Amino acid sequence: MTIASGTKLGRYEIRSKLGAGGMGEVYLAQDTTALDRTVALKILPVEVAADKDRLQRFTQEARTVSNLNHPNILTIYEFGQADSACFIATEFVDGETLRQYLSGRRLKILDVLDIAVQIVAALNAAHEAGVVHRDIKPENVMLRRDRIVKVLDFGLAKPAQKAASSSVDSEAGTKVLVHTEPGLVMGTVSYMSPEQSAGSGVDHRTDIWSAGVLLYEMLAGVLPFEGKDIHRQIIAIQEQDPAPLSHHVEGVPARLEEIVVKCLAKDKDERYQTAKDLLIDLRNLKRRLDVDAEIERTVAPELRPTSGGAARAGTQSSQPDTETTNARPARTTSSAEYLVGQVQQHKGRVVIAVGVFALAIAAIAYYLHARNTEVAIESIAVLPFVNQNHDADSEYLSDGVTESIINSLTQLPNLKVIARSSVFRYKGKETDPLVAGRELGVRAVLTGRIMHRGDDLTISTELVDVRDNKQLWGEQYREKVSDLLSVQREIASKITGNLRLKLSGTEQSRVTKRYTENPEAYQLYLKGRFYWNKRTGEALKKSIEYFNQAIERDPNYALAYAGLADAYVLLPNYSGGSPQESFPKAKAAAKRALELDETLAEAHASLADALFLYDRNFLESNREFQRAIALNPNYATGHQWYGNTYLVRIGRFDEGIAEGKRAQELDPLSLIINTDLGENYLYARQYDKAIEQLRRTIEIDQSFYAAHYCLAEAYDMKGSLQEATLEYQKARQLNDDPWVLALLGHLFAAAGKRDEALKTLDQLKDISNQRYVSPYGFALVYAGLNEKDLAFQWLERSYKADESKITRLKVDPLLDNLRSDPRFSDVMRRVGLPQ
Repeated sequence: MTIASGTKLGRYEIRSKLGAGGMGEVYLAQDTTALDRTVALKILPVEVAADKDRLQRFTQEARTVSNLNHPNILTIYEFGQADSACFIATEFVDGETLRQYLSGRRLKILDVLDIAVQIVAALNAAHEAGVVHRDIKPENVMLRRDRIVKVLDFGLAKPAQKAASSSVDSEAGTKVLVHTEPGLVMGTVSYMSPEQSAGSGVDHRTDIWSAGVLLYEMLAGVLPFEGKDIHRQIIAIQEQDPAPLSHHVEGVPARLEEIVVKCLAKDKDERYQTAKDLLIDLRNLKRRLDVDAEIERTVAPELRPTSGGAARAGTQSSQPDTETTNARPARTTSSAEYLVGQVQQHKGRVVIAVGVFALAIAAIAYYLHARNTEVAIESIAVLPFVNQNHDADSEYLSDGVTESIINSLTQLPNLKVIARSSVFRYKGKETDPLVAGRELGVRAVLTGRIMHRGDDLTISTELVDVRDNKQLWGEQYREKVSDLLSVQREIASKITGNLRLKLSGTEQSRVTKRYTENPEAYQLYLKGRFYWNKRTGEALKKSIEYFNQAIERDPNYALAYAGLADAYVLLPNYSGGSPQESFPKAKAAAKRALELDETLAEAHASLADALFLYDRNFLESNREFQRAIALNPNYATGHQWYGNTYLVRIGRFDEGIAEGKRAQELDPLSLIINTDLGENYLYARQYDKAIEQLRRTIEIDQSFYAAHYCLAEAYDMKGSLQEATLEYQKARQLNDDPWVLALLGHLFAAAGKRDEALKTLDQLKDISNQRYVSPYGFALVYAGLNEKDLAFQWLERSYKADESKITRLKVDPLLDNLRSDPRFSDVMRRVGLPQ
C-alpha cells in the first residue's frame, strides 16, 4: 500500500515515501501542530494491522524504543493509529545507511572506530535498559550528515529476559527466518551469532557478535562468514573461523584484530561479556591511534587491500574497490617498518623519509614510555580558590574562577570532574588536598589562591597527584582583572596537559572556549553565578540583575542567557515568583542562549525543565534533556533534572533513579542532588531506600530543610507518624516554607487529627494573602481529610495556575486515596501525563 503525498494521518502530513523499514513502509512527513517538525513515519499495512500477532510485534517495537534514551538510538515520538493505519513517528535522520556509506568506499581505521564506538555505545545503553536488539547490520545503522550514528529498527528487540523466544514474524522484510531443529530463528543470517542461527537462546552477547561482524566488514570489505546459500553460511558461522583481517587488508593494529576475534568467539562465554567492556576497549584504542595519527598526520592512515585481497563487498555480492592514495598501515608497532619500506621504494626521497622515520621513532618511544610510566589521570576535583583578601567584595572572583575552571573541564567526556556543590563543601576550611581528594574519590586535586588589589590580580595554583602526593604543576599569575578571562582559560589548558590527557582539537577548543571578549560582562556573569548558587529567592533575584547587566555589556553572551534561564527556572521553587511570571522568561532566555550557541548543555537542560514543568510538552522536554546530556555527559544537574523532573514523574522509576545516581556520582556532596535521589525512591514507593538515602543527606548537612521534609514524607508513607512529625517540624524551623506546612497538614489529616489539619488550612489561606502558596498544597490537605470534592477543586486550580507541582500527580503517594475517582484520570489526561 502506497500513501499519496499530502495525505494526513492524524497530526502528520505525508510528504514522500522513503522506503521499506522492518515490518512496514517509511514515509517522510510533517508534524502539523505547533511543533512543526519533520518526522519519519513507519506505517504498518492495513492487512498486517488486522493481524493481532503482527500488530503486537509492531506495538512492541514502539514500546521498546520509546524506553531507550541515547543520542545514538533513533528517537521515537509516538505510536498512533489513524484511518485504519498504525504508525510509529520517529525523528527524521538526514543521512544514509551504513550500507550506502560503505558502498565503494575505503575507510580509514579511525573512521571505522568512530562508527563502531557509536554503535556499541547505543547497544550498551539498550543492554543497560534490559533490551537486546538481535538484528544489528548496516541497513539498521544510519549516519547523519554530521557523521552522528543512529541505530534503528528495534523490530526484533526484546527485553533481555525474554530474548530466547522463538516467535515468528513472517512479514519482517529486513529479516531472514531460518528453520532449525530447536525452533525458528529471527534476524539477518550474515550477522547472526552461532546460538542465534541455531535457534537457541540469545542474550546481549548476540549483539556483541553482530557488532564484531560489522566491525570485520568495515575493516576487511567482506563478511567474516560467507557461503553460497543461507544454509552454508550458517554452517560457516557455527563451525568455521574467520580469515585473519590481514588476509584482506594491511595495517590493522594487532589490538584491533584481538578485539574483533574476541567479539566473534563461538562460545558466548568467551566473548566480551558486556557492551560496556567492548566500548572501553574501542575507545582506548581510538585514543591511542589518535595520538599516532597526530605523530604522522602528514600521511593519512587508511586501509589497503592486500595483494589478491578482496574488494569491498556487500552482504551477498562484491563490488569494485575504490583505491585510495597516500595509504599507510595504521598499526602502531609497524609504523617504523612502513617508513623503511617507503625509503626503499622512493630512493629520491630518502632524506625526507629518514627524517620522518627518526621523528616517528622518537615520538613512538616517548608515547610508549609515557603510556607505561605516566598513565593519564582520569578524575579531578577543583577545590574552591582561597580569597586572600578575606572580604565579601572579592569573593565572587575566587568562587567564579573555581566554577569557570570546573565548567571548562566538564566538557571533556573522559574526565571525571567533581561538580561545584561538592567541592564547595570545603570552602573556608583548612583542608588537606590529599584528604579531600580521597574523600571525593579522585586522582588529582587543584588548589588555588587569589589576591585582588585594585586592578591587579595575583592567582597561585597547584595541581597535586593524590596517589603519591606529587606536585604535577604549579604556577603564579600576575595580571590585570581585565585579563581574568585569559588566565582561567590558560589554567584549564595547563591542567589538561599535566593530567596527561590526549585531547582532540575539538576537545581542546571546548576547554579554552571564549564565550565573551568583554571582561566586564564576564565579571558580571561571575557575580550572577555567585548569587545563583546561594539558592534563596532574594539571591536568585539578585543573580537575575547581574545576568541582565552582563547581557547589556555583551548582547551575544550566550552563557549569560543560560544563567538567566537557570535563575528563572528555580525562582518559583524558592517562592521568588509565580510560575506564570518565571517560566516564560526562563524559556525565552534559554532559547536565546541556544540561538547564540547550540552546544550549551545548561541552556538545553533549563529549557527542558520549563517545557516539562510549565508547558507540559513532555516529548520536547525529553529531547532537550537528552541533548543536554549528550553535549555534556558530566553535567550533574542535567542528569539530576532528567531523572527527577522527567523520568520519575512519568513513571519510569528505574531510569530516573539511575540518572539520579549518575548525578550523585558526579556531584557526591550536593545536597539537592542527594535529596532528589531520595525523592526518586519515594515516588517509586521504595520507602526504606528513600529513608536511608535522605538520612545520609542530612548527615552531610543537618540544616538542609528539603531533605528533612522529604524524609518526613517517607516516614509518613511508612506509617511512622511520630518520626514524620519531627522531621516536618525541623524543616519548618529551618525554612518557613508554606509547602512544608501543607505537607504537615496532610500528615495531621491522615493521622486523624482533623482540627490540627483544618488549622493548617487556615494558616495557608492567611499566608496566601502575603505571598504565593501552591494550590497543590491545599489539595494535599483536603485529600488527607478525604474531602475529595475540595481536593479536586484545588487540583483544578493548580492545573489552571500552570504550577509545576501538578506534574507529580501520576506518582505522588500522598494522593493515592484519590486515584480510583474518575476525576483523577481526567486531570492526569489534561496535564498530559501517561495513564
